[in-house]
Amino acid sequence: MIRRIALLCLALALPALGQTRLNGAGATFPYPMYSKWFSEYRKAHPDVEINYQSIGSGGGIRQVLAGTVDFGATDGPMTDEQLSQAKTKILHIPTVLGADVPAYNIPGVTEELKFTPDVLAGIFLGKITSWNDPALAKINPGVNLPNQPIIVIHRSDGSGTTYIWTDYLSKVSSEWANGPGKGTSVKWPVGLGGKGNEGVAGQIRQLQGSIGYVELIYAVQNKIPYGTVKNAAGNFVKASLESVTAAAASVKSMPADFRVSITNAPGKDAYPISSFTWLLIPEKSKDPSKGKTLADFLNWMVDDGQKMTAELAYAPLPENVATKVKAAIKQVK
Repeated sequence: MIRRIALLCLALALPALGQTRLNGAGATFPYPMYSKWFSEYRKAHPDVEINYQSIGSGGGIRQVLAGTVDFGATDGPMTDEQLSQAKTKILHIPTVLGADVPAYNIPGVTEELKFTPDVLAGIFLGKITSWNDPALAKINPGVNLPNQPIIVIHRSDGSGTTYIWTDYLSKVSSEWANGPGKGTSVKWPVGLGGKGNEGVAGQIRQLQGSIGYVELIYAVQNKIPYGTVKNAAGNFVKASLESVTAAAASVKSMPADFRVSITNAPGKDAYPISSFTWLLIPEKSKDPSKGKTLADFLNWMVDDGQKMTAELAYAPLPENVATKVKAAIKQVK
């Protein structure tokens, strides 16, 4: 009897012994997509559990450098200085493309607003302070814009979503480039902070007269209006699967390390505040079995995961980029 109980206990323990648990942390921008992928991968591979903390790109970079996670995630590529601090080479693996959108809460305005680069820079520099400012009224004829103060909402944490937004503003506004500049964290001239895309979206929903930047899916899921943005070709374009894909098409030659910016991309259909997002993968894992599991997941992500992107308003990797990613995954050990 005792022997049978012991055998039963051993049988119950065996699946647990075969479990591989991967821990990751970082960007909130792709979090809805990663949640879907990790869940679907678990269904296909019950022996693998992937835990991910949506703490912002800055946190993801810090944790992967400290070696406290198996992988990180960011929407702003690591700098050369950050990469030099790593104990092992860190690979930037592009996963999907997304978009930052100017999301707003203006009582009584039901029309879709238009924004030019100058207007967006002016708002976030604190130079355009009212919704009925002539600069906004000029590009939105026929819209009854209220005489209401603009409340700017930005990220309070280190954020790749912020990197994308400020990278764009730095390209279209010399005053922004020479002032706050670009980065995962900047010194904001005006505004209130919210933690994560979730926090910014929540603040916009609560505060009348507010505007902030969030990843597209957060505006869609929270039913927050967001505007079109005038692109480099002079067209007002709304963020969508097609317009983000058009921005990605502007990359004629992808760098070997995949660290590339596609904000303010040329092309008449390109949405100008688009970006790749990356998983930060140590080339050599401390645990070889985890390295193999990571490589297996990454290959699944390229082969199967890309088919799931559209339903969550992300754009899949362009075919030529996906091919290069597959080759890069072979370095993961």
